[in-house]
Amino acid sequence: MANLDSQKRQLCDIQGRLFELARKKGYDCPVFIKDFMNSHVAASLDDIYDRLQWAGEEYILEELDEEVNGLKKAGIVYHAEVMYWAGYIYRYWHYYTNENSWEIYKIAGAETMNECWLGFHTLDIEMAIDDLKEIYRQKIEK
Repeated sequence: MANLDSQKRQLCDIQGRLFELARKKGYDCPVFIKDFMNSHVAASLDDIYDRLQWAGEEYILEELDEEVNGLKKAGIVYHAEVMYWAGYIYRYWHYYTNENSWEIYKIAGAETMNECWLGFHTLDIEMAIDDLKEIYRQKIEK
């Protein structure tokens, strides 16, 4: 298991709570995830150090809303646990593989995360990430 310091574990938790907050505020979950994972906001969290890493989920959500000129309301709603898990896994994934958020999203988009949550949320985090990467490999080999 990757040796994450307390700041990195905290960022994983903040991103999980960010995804939950987006759901709570009524944003379309798959659109929110796509917008976030491909945003400058996510890239800032990927950076070695950025001021946004010290912000809470409410502030990060405001920054994203401003960046995308308004997040899409209504639409598809994922379970709160799916949203937290996806947000946490995506951030952990960055630390585990050093891939950027947009690269991670290409491998495991919102729909994949929603579909895999039931079987993967009880797995070791790194095992879940490795399995998500393997699903992607199998898809592109077809």
